[in-house]
Amino acid sequence: MAPHVCHATHCTVEVPPEMFMCRKHWYRLPKSYRDAIWAYYRPGQEVTKTPSREYLLAARAAIRALERIEASR
Repeated sequence: MAPHVCHATHCTVEVPPEMFMCRKHWYRLPKSYRDAIWAYYRPGQEVTKTPSREYLLAARAAIRALERIEASR
């Protein structure tokens, strides 16, 4: 099985499959994005590979937000 890495653009840090991002990137996200990820996360979705549409939208929004945050540094 391939390693699971942080979903931040260009990050290669391995994280457990149930985690969305590495610690550094997770805490760079505003809390509202972190809350949205957890609100739509369903335990086991990383195993079944069936996240909800809402989770995927929240994930995409979080990744884009982090790109903007990191570009402004």
